[in-house]
Amino acid sequence: MKKRLPNKVALTDVEVWFQDEARIGQQGTLTRVWAKKGTRPRLTRQRQYEYAYVFGAVCAARDTAVGLIMPRVNTASMHLHLQHISAVVPPDKHAVIVLDRASWHMTDKLGKFNNITLLPLPPASPELNPQEQVWQQLRNRYLANRTYEDYDDIVNTCSDAWNNFINEKNTIRNLCHRDWVQL
Repeated sequence: MKKRLPNKVALTDVEVWFQDEARIGQQGTLTRVWAKKGTRPRLTRQRQYEYAYVFGAVCAARDTAVGLIMPRVNTASMHLHLQHISAVVPPDKHAVIVLDRASWHMTDKLGKFNNITLLPLPPASPELNPQEQVWQQLRNRYLANRTYEDYDDIVNTCSDAWNNFINEKNTIRNLCHRDWVQL
């Protein structure tokens, strides 16, 4: 899938976005907790298999993000996420979306967007995608060490976590800015 920026786009008209998705669910994350020295606090870990997928994309330059919670991860879900990103890109800008090489990112079935170009990362290089730090923050601050009643509880918790995170001023910019992204 070789896509190039349109010929008439100046670098000042380009926004760099980072995209990824995360699975959140009943077999969640356990993290460190504060406890009295010498004690071993007990934490609950579920054994059910109910999940939701959070599709997220961030633009550090504008300190903005787009998130979408879906029941499954596939080409149709990715297409819907790209539609949401496309809708928030200003009319005078073109978005370069940096993402991994998941099969649902690389298929020609995604469709074309006039204001989006996909830029896949090298294989096995998640450290180049700041969206990975967003997932780590969400898990550490909002999603770890908890249980979920059902799918709706997972979706509501993910929604609250995402909204709390993106509504903190300059959080996206501070966490996701990379010096090597210079236009």
